[in-house]
Amino acid sequence: MPIRRLPPETVNRIAAGEVVERPSSAIKELVENALDAGATRIEVQADGGGLSRILIADDGCGMAADQLALAVERHATSKLEPDDAGDVDLLRISTLGFRGEALPSIGSVARLTITSRPKAGGDAHRIVVEGGDQRPVSPAGFPGPHGARVEVRDLFYATPARLKFMKSERSEAMAISEEIKRQAMAHETVAFTLDLDGRTTLRLPAEHPGDEGRLKRLAALLGRDFEANALLIDQARENVRLTGYAGLPTYSRGNAGHQYLFVNGRPVKDRLLQGALRGAYADFLARDRHPAAVLFLDIDPLYVDVNVHPAKAEVRFRDPALVRGLIVGAIRHALAGAGHRASTTVAADALAGFRPYSGVGSGPAYSPSSPSAQGWSGWQGWAAPASAMAQTIPGLAERSARVEPGPALDGWPSDAAPSAPDLIDHPLGAARAQLHGTYIVAQTRDGLVVVDQHAAHERLVYERMKVQMAAGSVTRQVLLTPEVVDLDPAEAERVVAKADELAELGLVVEPFGGGAVLVRETPALLGAADVQGLIRDIADDLSEHGAALSLTERLGEVCGTMACHGSVRAGRVLSAPEMNALLREMEATPHSGQCNHGRPTYVELKLADLEKLFGRR
Repeated sequence: MPIRRLPPETVNRIAAGEVVERPSSAIKELVENALDAGATRIEVQADGGGLSRILIADDGCGMAADQLALAVERHATSKLEPDDAGDVDLLRISTLGFRGEALPSIGSVARLTITSRPKAGGDAHRIVVEGGDQRPVSPAGFPGPHGARVEVRDLFYATPARLKFMKSERSEAMAISEEIKRQAMAHETVAFTLDLDGRTTLRLPAEHPGDEGRLKRLAALLGRDFEANALLIDQARENVRLTGYAGLPTYSRGNAGHQYLFVNGRPVKDRLLQGALRGAYADFLARDRHPAAVLFLDIDPLYVDVNVHPAKAEVRFRDPALVRGLIVGAIRHALAGAGHRASTTVAADALAGFRPYSGVGSGPAYSPSSPSAQGWSGWQGWAAPASAMAQTIPGLAERSARVEPGPALDGWPSDAAPSAPDLIDHPLGAARAQLHGTYIVAQTRDGLVVVDQHAAHERLVYERMKVQMAAGSVTRQVLLTPEVVDLDPAEAERVVAKADELAELGLVVEPFGGGAVLVRETPALLGAADVQGLIRDIADDLSEHGAALSLTERLGEVCGTMACHGSVRAGRVLSAPEMNALLREMEATPHSGQCNHGRPTYVELKLADLEKLFGRR
């Protein structure tokens, strides 16, 4: 078959299939153009999920009449400048856009109108492109002193087959909202407004540059709970700087929807960055829980390639190990600095679990529809005698605390010396009681703390074991018969390439022909490990994240299991000195606010919370 040149219109429509996947993709490209133009205010309007109409208005530098015609030509851009020799350096890209594909691609599948007035002065002009058909530039009215207004109508009308792949208007509108949120996170100094079908759904004023303004912007987008439970990240290594905020482990989520990653102000979805984030929390969260984080990576453009995909959502790093190490180290440093702190949502969840007493035996029952439910949470009727309450709450009448001498824990006091008078001023307060042999109740100066003694001591023992592991190499056990694991040749190559890193973790591997790996030694902590499953999991992690997380996590699980068996069991009655010693060690141990699976080890209730619970405020 003969080779033919495709018509320009067809070329643009092919490009549109990559660049403009859905309405939110078009909005992303247009908003990035506005940001590159130096806009301080961006207004976005979308009707019909963005398929009927999109309008992006900004107060950027604008374009002159002779620039409008060039703007809708393929691969015409103002963001790349040739050097003296006429060469364009694609390795030093400092703008969000640079390919010169967005406007011609949109114009080839929709009705595109661009109106602009340049900041340098002059009249406003307009250009119209419908299905690739370009109209002449003409004078136009413009509401502001300078900037641009880009209107897109009937998106994909020129490629009706694409419309069949669109989701519902509601789903497309949600995708648009999510895209604007990502852009607003990365540019807190820019004001954003989003109108969907004539209703304002987002209005964000410009914030001051810096950490304070950024956190205020994130709180407006992710909620006050994120603001209260986010840890500041600010670390640099060589020519890379990581800033942003990472949530406490106890502020985890059921999915990765609250993870936002940016490289040089560009929202990205990068497996390396996601894997590094997962690795940073590997010690603190179960596999089905996900951290909340907003991270900004600033790196010399020479060390990152953004010209990987037309949508510019993927990047490649020249030194991925450096980037991954920076993310893991910075987040773990911040988590260690948080000490025993747990998220504020723990107390809110605990309060939500309380129910007003409904009365037993006499008095009208409490009902959500009763008058008292509308104004305050309270009782209806008189409380029943203690014997009746004991029947309602098993164990309530039994011994709930012990302050006399008893068997001591290793390194903890066993005498019954009275507590120091200033214990109440410690962050976790002074132990006052033990309930059901499991929960320690402590009094603070402005509230109370309830501690799960088993979960708390499990974390303390686990942290001790980690310190011991870090002090020396992991003990290995030599397999009586080396085990051969058959893999895909590419997978085997990845595993062997990480042999040195795996050896540091106690796993000794070497190549064994094409597509096979020979395992000679395994970590002694793993005992009789499933070597086949372990190697395959590591190969999967290397393929997906570029790091051998499975072995690290398995070692963590083993340490956690050993810590569990070596910790204070539920049902163990503790003396007052022992309980206070546990509280003091929690305060001095990093990460003690959550167990090895990310669940809280204690709940703190302030006096204001208790007063609300009893209807005092």
